[in-house]
Amino acid sequence: MIISIASGKGGTGKTTIATNLAISLKFDVQLLDCDVEEPNSHLFIQPVIEKVNTITTPVPEVDMEKCSLCGKCGEICQFKAIVVIADTVLPFHELCHSCGGCMEVCPEKAITETGRELGVIEQGHRNGLEFVHGRLRVGEAMSPPLIKKVREYTRPGILTIIDAPPGTSCPVIASMTGADFVLLVTEPTPFGLHDLKLAVGAVKILGIPCGLVINRSDIGNDQVKVYAEQENIPVLMEIPFDRRIAEAYSRGKMIVEVMPEWEEKFTKLYHQIKEIVIC
Repeated sequence: MIISIASGKGGTGKTTIATNLAISLKFDVQLLDCDVEEPNSHLFIQPVIEKVNTITTPVPEVDMEKCSLCGKCGEICQFKAIVVIADTVLPFHELCHSCGGCMEVCPEKAITETGRELGVIEQGHRNGLEFVHGRLRVGEAMSPPLIKKVREYTRPGILTIIDAPPGTSCPVIASMTGADFVLLVTEPTPFGLHDLKLAVGAVKILGIPCGLVINRSDIGNDQVKVYAEQENIPVLMEIPFDRRIAEAYSRGKMIVEVMPEWEEKFTKLYHQIKEIVIC
């Protein structure tokens, strides 16, 4: 089963839920941190990193001795990542989405592919927990290709927990697509409700069942609960605004490490999700 933990905005507690849930379960679990622009699950998991792989994506390289300047490569590219100017062809690798269309339509076979570095994927473990995360190269604009590479580390037959990026844009969709369940984390504030509605809209388009965790549940108002009831979204856990939790987070500790009684609550959260997915 694949559980993707997401939210409409940053700072709601996605990583808190993902890491504590992964640590609480006493069977084979893997945690994939797909927030490749700013991964932080490792700060809490503190895994032993065993493998580091550099990830590249194919981009066009033009042999001008073969090129006839027909312009077909520029015509097919919807992102203007390759253009014909005067007597030369200019590829813009930062804009390229690696579709390979320019290479396919080139009548002179003047276009080949070279690799552009996206970032790295680090793989490790903490006791029985398998951990994988991606680190996007500084200056790289597109994170979904690296997120998809991280997703390829998913092992069938075990529980995979995905710590998704914040928001509702392409990186989040890449992290949720193919999941069995999306656990949305929010806070009971007007901002939290606004962005939760966006996240729910994205999940509905993907057709994935979802549930809700309300973090800092005793602040703000009850509008998030009202909305959840209207949309028939189950509230699976509420975490109060507790100084002990805040202090633990600031020190890079997990809730279940400083408050062991929460381990049972996170285990219950998993069983609630499993029941929804099976039904």
